[in-house]
Amino acid sequence: MPEEIEEIQEPTAHDFNQKHLLGLAHYSKEDILYVLDQARYFREILERPVPKVPTLRDKTIVNLFYESSTRTRLSFELAQKRMGADVVNFSAKASSVSKGESLKDTIRNISSMKIDMVVVRHESPGVPHFLTRCVDAAIINAGDGAHEHPTQALLDMYSMRDIHPDLQDKNIAIIGDIAHSRVVRSNIIGLTKIGANVTVCGPKTLMPVYVEELGATVSYNLEETLAWCDVAMALRIQLERQENGTELFPSIREYHQKFGITMKHLEKYPDFTIMHPGPVNRGVEMESEVADSKRSIILSQVTNGVAVRMAILYLLSGRSRV
Repeated sequence: MPEEIEEIQEPTAHDFNQKHLLGLAHYSKEDILYVLDQARYFREILERPVPKVPTLRDKTIVNLFYESSTRTRLSFELAQKRMGADVVNFSAKASSVSKGESLKDTIRNISSMKIDMVVVRHESPGVPHFLTRCVDAAIINAGDGAHEHPTQALLDMYSMRDIHPDLQDKNIAIIGDIAHSRVVRSNIIGLTKIGANVTVCGPKTLMPVYVEELGATVSYNLEETLAWCDVAMALRIQLERQENGTELFPSIREYHQKFGITMKHLEKYPDFTIMHPGPVNRGVEMESEVADSKRSIILSQVTNGVAVRMAILYLLSGRSRV
């Protein structure tokens, strides 16, 4: 098995000197492409009869989740165990945080246990940056408020490259709750850096004023957007992040009528690929049949997420593949 692993060499030479993954704003085009190329190696690992490699043996990783999560937390945990790491899962609800302990004291106490990496999700933007000032461990942002979600964007780009190996000048549409999504910010930053064209589409009440400054084009017309794009990524309506809930649009039903992707759209526009970072609200962002159609790569995104997170863990661990 070791000989088989060594046969797969890094596709391009690149001086990757990042210590953390706080957001894609801190990564260059070359950094992003290097991560995606590394993920191909780990994606192949996942297809083997024994999908494990001892790359992170003797490394201790803490999953520090202050927000509820299913896909991201399980994906990171599976990636870590596939690579032989010692994993500690931290839940704020079942910790001293519920007794009033501060984030700074929590992370310093955890750090005193000699950890190597921290994967953190928190409702407040900037927490991953703050942790870099508290501990020496590598910090990976698993989502901070409505700011960034870099590993989701990386797995999205990896999934797009499965369909379009070169994303230069490809047209990517992101549709839905743009204002409250950390996924959209990281995707716009990453996709524009590697040369893709990005259009965001949704109700005016869910469109932030800064989005064009990030390099995206704004549209309020779903039909025009789907006619233009090569990939359509729908986003969940995040009612839990909205102060006024459905007051930002008349009703869920009307939202679906104006911005929901239907089977009629797939028939009318036969070329674009369907994506969604999950969880999918069937009958809202898209019809159930759309999510299950052959044009959808939603489940592939989930599998690719493990490979991409394995690549990030490997690159930030300072270990060589063995």
